[in-house]
Amino acid sequence: MIKHVVMWKLKEVAEGKTKAENAETMKKLLEGLPVKIKELQGAEVGINVLIGEDEAICDVVLVTECETKKDLQAYAEHPDHQKVVSFIKKVVDERRVVDYES
Repeated sequence: MIKHVVMWKLKEVAEGKTKAENAETMKKLLEGLPVKIKELQGAEVGINVLIGEDEAICDVVLVTECETKKDLQAYAEHPDHQKVVSFIKKVVDERRVVDYES
């Protein structure tokens, strides 16, 4: 099993919406992907609940599961995923990624 973890810091305002509104949109879009992409075994999305000025704090986290590296690549390239990525790129300041086998 391959776990794909992504954490983002969002812009305060983007696409005419607040950080909180864009975080909710991201959550909805990302959680809808497993039913559209067969290679994606699951997706969990969390929105940060702690308030703070620590620059290490991220706003949104995604944890996905795929059976193989090939499945992870298929998910990454899938058109439905790419539509979500297009939105995310507009509202995000920073992105961090870790992929590992579990």
